[in-house]
Formats: sequence, structure tokens, C-alpha cells
Amino acid sequence: MTSRTDRAIEGYASLWQWSVDEPAAFWRAVWDFYDLGAIAGDSPSVATDDDVLADAAMPGSQWFPHVKLNYVSAVLRHRGLPGAAVVGLDEDGRRSELTWSELADATAGFARTLTDLGVGRGDVVAAYLPDIPEAVVAFLGAAYVGAIWSGCGQDYAPEGAAGRLAQLRPKVLVSATGYRYNGKDVDKVADSDALARLLPDLVAHIVVGDSTSASRGGVEQIPFDAARAADGSGLQPEPVAFDHPLWVLFSSGTTGKPKGIVHGHGGVVVEHLKAAGLHGDLGEHDVFFWQTALSWMMWNFQVAGLLCGSRIVCYSGSALYPDADRLWQLVESEGVTYFGTSPGQLQASRKAGLVPGKEHDLAPLRILGSTGSTLAADLFTWVEENVKAGMPISSISGGTDVVSAFAGGSTGVPVVAGELSVRYLGVALQSWAPDRTPLVGEVGEMVVTAPMPSMPVRFWDDPDGARYRRAYFEHEWDSPADRPVWRHGDWVTVTDRGSLVIHGRSDATLNRHGIRMGSADIYEVVEGIEEIAEAFVLGVDGPDGKYWMPLFVTLVPGATLDDPLRGRIASEVRSRLSPRHVPDEVIEAPGIPHTRTGKKLEVPVTGILAGRAEVAIDPKSVDDYGLIDWYAEQGRTHRW
Repeated sequence: MTSRTDRAIEGYASLWQWSVDEPAAFWRAVWDFYDLGAIAGDSPSVATDDDVLADAAMPGSQWFPHVKLNYVSAVLRHRGLPGAAVVGLDEDGRRSELTWSELADATAGFARTLTDLGVGRGDVVAAYLPDIPEAVVAFLGAAYVGAIWSGCGQDYAPEGAAGRLAQLRPKVLVSATGYRYNGKDVDKVADSDALARLLPDLVAHIVVGDSTSASRGGVEQIPFDAARAADGSGLQPEPVAFDHPLWVLFSSGTTGKPKGIVHGHGGVVVEHLKAAGLHGDLGEHDVFFWQTALSWMMWNFQVAGLLCGSRIVCYSGSALYPDADRLWQLVESEGVTYFGTSPGQLQASRKAGLVPGKEHDLAPLRILGSTGSTLAADLFTWVEENVKAGMPISSISGGTDVVSAFAGGSTGVPVVAGELSVRYLGVALQSWAPDRTPLVGEVGEMVVTAPMPSMPVRFWDDPDGARYRRAYFEHEWDSPADRPVWRHGDWVTVTDRGSLVIHGRSDATLNRHGIRMGSADIYEVVEGIEEIAEAFVLGVDGPDGKYWMPLFVTLVPGATLDDPLRGRIASEVRSRLSPRHVPDEVIEAPGIPHTRTGKKLEVPVTGILAGRAEVAIDPKSVDDYGLIDWYAEQGRTHRW
């Protein structure tokens, strides 16, 4: 690949540097490589820098200003491929599939149903669904007509789902009558109906599964099978502007109203082709599976496999039922080539003594991805020794904010245990000192200094952009003359090789005696101890400059938190990290509180333990809100 100055690009580091030095040339190269002009209809050609990036301001960058396209067109150009496009599996192994041709027909049929309901450009279609193929069809059908999609998993109660979806005033709700989880059937009929009643602008409620009523509360109910069976012949995907809203994703909303983050059709298409196609090396012969849910951005990223012509696998059920081997069985049975999972699932596999590489035929598997939290170095080693030797491990870091990754693995780049191999192409990521000096080999604040196409178009209900600017671009180090940069809120080290180490949230820093450490560093050490199932470390400021650093742990079955185990924990932290960061106390906890997408609630729980009256956690945003009272009691009983 060459730049517009015909400078040869040799090696990943040089390619990355070119991609951030000359973003218009880089993104035009992505556009041309994937022949996106073929789906852009009557749009003018993309020939100059201004055709790609007309304004590089942050926020407010203008990408491909003259282009019209549709996300669905980029998917359905693969409709002639043989075999399945989407496979669905549930916890009991029940399997369904849609061929590429069937996916195209079902998408057009669902789109026709929406148009018959009066749904079109700019209207919202909301989903309350498990990770099933019907969710993919509904999303593509909504995007087909220029409507805006937003999804929520059915693990949310109706009020929690409405706290997100009701902000969007959707015209159509798509829900399921239930799903199976942890060996039990979960009936969601009543919850789905309750959610529908909380969405006052609905004109229709489309239901996956057996439904006994044709209408409820004045809202027409339509069986999903009927909705997708409508005659969509002659209907074509609606061309929309590059930044026309494709979907709205939501922040966790643990301490305030969830923020609706709007992404555009074009930005998602080019970013996901780059991330899934170039970095993930996905193509027409791949089977892509990332264990996820509709409430998590990884569901949106999994659908990106279709942009690359890959088969995607949807799984509805627990990753650990009936045991930690469940997903490895799926990887084998479906011939998965790219398996995306979490450190928690890998840790559970290790502690269960699994050797997936011997117990399953994993010959097709060629990449393992991990996200959700930092992947500890010992889990890299476990995968190498027990899953597949020499297989690239792509530990990625990104977020709902850009519905992609800032950094991760890449084909042909060596993997070092405990590190993210590269900054992604087109991502001008740096580690900054407080004085805005870029750091190499030292811990600093993760910033992105130039726009990405998939940065939010806007926040929902934020007409002047004030909330959007506050979230990412307004910092204590800025002055009026400074060019705004994106601050993501993570501590990161950029190594001299260009790889990254993520240390945890910068707003949850452990600061002992002036020395900062990220929580992820503690977790890597402590969760590597066989008896520890999960760890939760907090740095709590007290009166008169006092500081309390408790470590809460949950244990594997049969383990006991006794003095010898506490001593081993302290010894491991002291010898492998820092004597200054040995916890003040190690406390056995009944559980660790997470957001619905699996993030540990370090910041709000720290505030609660510190006795800050202003901290209020939304119960609907937490996986087990009952734990919060237990942690609050720990703060009340602690004596400074």
C-alpha cells in the first residue's frame, strides 16, 4: 500500500503512522479496497481528501460528505454466497440457520412490514431480545428503510429497558416470548407487554415465539414469522447520508440516565470493515462467533462479520452452563474460525482444568479474541498451552462510544502475553502525561488526538452537543487555544514496540503514597490464584488524607479465605507488583457488582464506601443490585 505521496509502507508501525498522519488517504484506501463505491449508488466518486474528510474538527468531523449508502447494501452484496449466513444456537443445542439468500429475503420482508406500518427514515425500531438470528433480521430490516435501531437484552426488567428505549420514542417494538438460561426457561411475555405499555408511541409490537393475542393495549401484535414473510420483492435499501443514524447504543447508566450514543451508517461500515476485515482478517470462508448480548456493543460488532461475508453465530444462553466447556463445544460443532470471548470465560475454563485443544477438534480455529476487561498475561499462556499453540490472541479495548476497538491484535503482528499488540489503523491513540506530553513506556491517560469515522454522530436529546463535549472533550488540562482531544478514561502504557498495556479506569486509580496503579494490574495477579474466582479492589479516600484500599474476593467452590490464603495474596501483590499496593484488607464478598455488560462497578462503589451522599446507582443497570447494600455496609462499619 502506498500513500498519496507514493511513500512505501513497510511494516505495521509504518502503516499505522501513515494511517494517522494522512487519514483521508488511509480511509480512501479502505473505501477502495472494499469497493464501497459499488454500494454508494449515484454518489459522486471519492477522489480527493475533501471527499473523504471535509472537516477534521473534534467533535464535529465531516466524513465522506457527498456519499449516500446503506449498511444493509454492504451486507447483502454477499447474498450469492453458498451456505449459512447466520446460525442460531440455544443453551440446549437447538439450532437454526439462515442462508445468505434467506437472510436477504427475510430482511426485505421485514422491511416491507415496517413500510406498511408507516415506519421509515428516522423512525426508531426497538428490540427486547436474546442473541438470536431474528434480532439480526430485525436490525437489518430497520436499517433497510432508513429507520434507527436500538437493542436491549431481555435480562433487563421492563423498567430498565424502558429507561433506555423510551428515550427514543420507538414506533415498533420487537420482543421474544422467552429464552432459556442456566437450564431454566425464562418467560418474558408479561415483561414484554409491560415494556410495550411504557413506550407510548408504538404502532406495532412484533413478537418472536408463540403469541396468543393479536392486539394488546391498542397496539397491534404481529408474529415475527409473518413480519419477515411479507413480500419484499422490488424493495431496495434506502440510500441515506453517510452520517444518517444507524443505531443508538446506551452507556451503562449506573449513576445517571443512560446516554443514547448515535452512530452513522457510513462510519460504522468503514470502521467495522477495517476492524473486522483488516485486523480480524475475516472473509467469506470464516465463521465468526463472539459470545455477547444485545445490550453490549459486541453484538453490533459481531454483525460486522456479515459485512465481510463471514458466517456469524448467535448464542442464547449462559456461557458456563452446564459447565465451563459449553462454548468450546460450540466452537467445535460450528467450525468457528474466530472465537470472541471474555477473560471471565477463559478464567473459568482454566480453573475447571479444561484442555479444549485436546478435548475438542479446534482445527478451524485460527484467532481468539477477548474483551470486557483486561486479559491477564497468565491467560495468554493458558490459551497457548491448552487451546492452540501459536494461535493469535487479540485482546481488544474499545467501547460503546465508538462501537469498535481502539487497540487489539492484527494479522502478522507478534503477540506478547498481557499486551494489546497494536493501536488500530486510523486510531491516533497516545498515552499522555498531565502536561499533554506523549509518553512511551510509562503509564498515562489514554487519548485519541484525531477523529475516527465511528465516533458518535451525536448523543440523543443533546441538541447543542453539550453533553457529548463534556463526555469526551472537556478536560482540566485544556485551554481555549488547545485542540480538543478524546479522553477515554483509561490508564495505558504504550510500549516502545507500539503495543499497549491497559491498567484500568483512570477515574478508579489506586493511588498509594503518590504512586498510581490501575486495578487491572491487581486483578491480573490476584485472579491468577487458584482459589480466587474474582477480585474487586477499591481505593477509598477518607478524612484527614486517610486512604483505605480493601480487596474483595469471591472464591471458587470449596476454597476458604483463611490467613494462609490472605498471606499468599499479599505476597503475590508485593513481589509481582508493588509493596505499596498490598491491600489493607482482604474481605470475602458474596459477589462482585457489574454493569449489565460485565464491567466492574469500581467508581460508584468507591464513592459509596467513601460515604459520598451524591452517589446513586440505578438498580436497573446492575447485574445484582442487592450487593450494593452489602458494600455500603462495609463502608459504614469501616473505622478510619
